[in-house]
Amino acid sequence: MNPYRRHPFIRVATVLVYLFLYTPIVVLVLYAFNASRTNILFEGFIPSFGPLQTSGSLVTQSPCGPFHWFCELSRNREVGAAARNTLTIAFISTLTSTVIGTMAALALQRYNFRMKPFSQIFLYIPIVIPEIVMGIGILTLFSQLFGVLNSALGLAGDSRLSLGLGTVIVSHIAFSVPFVTLVVQARLQGFDKSYEEAAMDLGANELVTFWRVTFPMILPGVLSGALLAFTLSLDDFVITFFTTGPGATTLPIYVYGLLRRIITPQVNALSTIWIAIVLTAVILLQRLQNREA
Repeated sequence: MNPYRRHPFIRVATVLVYLFLYTPIVVLVLYAFNASRTNILFEGFIPSFGPLQTSGSLVTQSPCGPFHWFCELSRNREVGAAARNTLTIAFISTLTSTVIGTMAALALQRYNFRMKPFSQIFLYIPIVIPEIVMGIGILTLFSQLFGVLNSALGLAGDSRLSLGLGTVIVSHIAFSVPFVTLVVQARLQGFDKSYEEAAMDLGANELVTFWRVTFPMILPGVLSGALLAFTLSLDDFVITFFTTGPGATTLPIYVYGLLRRIITPQVNALSTIWIAIVLTAVILLQRLQNREA
């Protein structure tokens, strides 16, 4: 009997798992090309290009053809502003949390200090507690802090400290740092210190050793942590909902607002573009990781 032959049950189970995971995504993308103005039923694709024509709740003809809802989305200024906010928050929070998380992982892995066991345990608290609890806690912290600072500094009107883009960035950093730390720390578990010792024996100082030896060896772990932080920031809704303010609406918050009014295929078009962006980022980082490894 061939030991590498797969049992039919394994094949069926594999197919069912993939269907369970990816069928909702396929349906979401399919509805981005829906001819109906509502997302209740799929009425087929918009058949032809030409001047916009409608029949009841159906779009029968559009200058963009089947890509009508993508064209409508491109003319939506609110979507553009929300996308800029989301990417700004994601890039800044990812960069900052990656630096802090990497330094924390190095400190926890290499040094012994009195609070090390507690520091290790505390890393899991933002991960295991419900996001809504953390969101409420961060909101309370900002409210109390801003109240004290506004009173102490005599700030009033538009100059008062309030929730906005900065508070969302700080919240995402606080939420992402534990994830980055644990991922980088896992990479450091099998790290061979003899490479660093050899570099220092050859005359390299600690800084040169880190940049020329340590960092390239742990780079796949750092990139994995950065990718995790980036995707968490892009998709986060709960913490962002509690810490956002005027002018800091992100795409998840904007989509939630659309769903409360009316569900149109614009939501699916937006989600399709978002999936493509995240998938492209994952592929690029995966290739970079393979090259570094």
